[in-house]
Amino acid sequence: MSKIKMILLLLILTLLLSGCWSKRELNELAIVVALGIDKIDDEYEISIQVVDPSEISSKQPSSGRSPVVTYHAKGKSVFEAIRRMTTLTPRKPYFSHLQIVVIGQKLAEEGLNEPLDFIARDHEFRNDFDVVMSYQTTAKEVLNVLTPIEKMPANKLLNSIKVSEKSWGSTLTVNTDELLNTLSSKEKSAVLSAVEIEGDPKLGIDQTNVERIKTPVILKYSGIAVFKEDKLLGLLSEEESIYFNFLNNKIESTVVVLACPDKGDLTTEITQSKAKIKGIFEKGTPKISIKINVTQNIGEVNCAINLTQNKTIEYIDKLTEDQIKEQTEKTLNIIQKSYKLDILGFGEALRRENPKKWKEMQKEWSTIYPEITVDIDVTVNTQGLGTIQNSLLYKSKE
Repeated sequence: MSKIKMILLLLILTLLLSGCWSKRELNELAIVVALGIDKIDDEYEISIQVVDPSEISSKQPSSGRSPVVTYHAKGKSVFEAIRRMTTLTPRKPYFSHLQIVVIGQKLAEEGLNEPLDFIARDHEFRNDFDVVMSYQTTAKEVLNVLTPIEKMPANKLLNSIKVSEKSWGSTLTVNTDELLNTLSSKEKSAVLSAVEIEGDPKLGIDQTNVERIKTPVILKYSGIAVFKEDKLLGLLSEEESIYFNFLNNKIESTVVVLACPDKGDLTTEITQSKAKIKGIFEKGTPKISIKINVTQNIGEVNCAINLTQNKTIEYIDKLTEDQIKEQTEKTLNIIQKSYKLDILGFGEALRRENPKKWKEMQKEWSTIYPEITVDIDVTVNTQGLGTIQNSLLYKSKE
């Protein structure tokens, strides 16, 4: 190879191996972990929760400062408010590590499409963070609450919703992609978990909120918000949210309290729940069949009952089946008759069953949906009794 060719090759390699021209150093960025969006009159109020790296570092002792700082700015659009934020922040806000977005209740009532457009369009935002709605408070106040145990309140919001979804069943994680896909769907309505503040929000902003054995102000998930198109319509209670998740095939684990034959009660732990929604056309009439298969363990017994007998286990299975069926039917009635929204995807199930017939009835779906017949079948199987068989109450009875 000639010297000239060698020189040209080295020049090309030098250009290819050069550093990233668009690099940004960490000490030039304000890392945003939570974003709040409210509507105040005709403007958007944006709140960001920014990490103070020195306060969360394990290598440096804490100086006593808050581990996060919140900044707030207003604008006619979300984009404008975020750019205006640079007049307040010491560094440019960086959203690639965003964990959660809180939508204010007032904004949710007016509509989600406009604020979500910027989030979906901007290249700095990933699409895997969760979206929740503030209930009876603003997103700004939610992000201002300091939380114990978790240094970053954003982590508390994210971990609580995931733990509750897995162990209790009253919440539902919804990321940006899922929300945008549902909002653009003509067949299914959107839902979001709702977070509220227990206590005086003005006290939650103070460092003393995390210095007491009893925290005076806490963030708590209060149920699942239901949307018509992109506008908030109502809120399912905590219990209704659990049985909505039974129908929605989102229950990983929860507990059910049952009445004993004589007096007292026993509690079972649901360890597995599988729900299957199937669309059916009977002589042209659409119907929905939902089959729920549940596995449970005996969790707590506060009555005199003999758990060593098969008939007792069968009795407990039947009690659980009846309770889940009754509560899911009650929740479904609220969704169908009061909200009149297809948040369970019945339209999708009918389309999968018969695309041609679904196309014929699709335009009338909003009228058909509230009156459609839904059959719910629940099967429960008890597998474990725990580390003891009969309770102390039963032994004392003997």
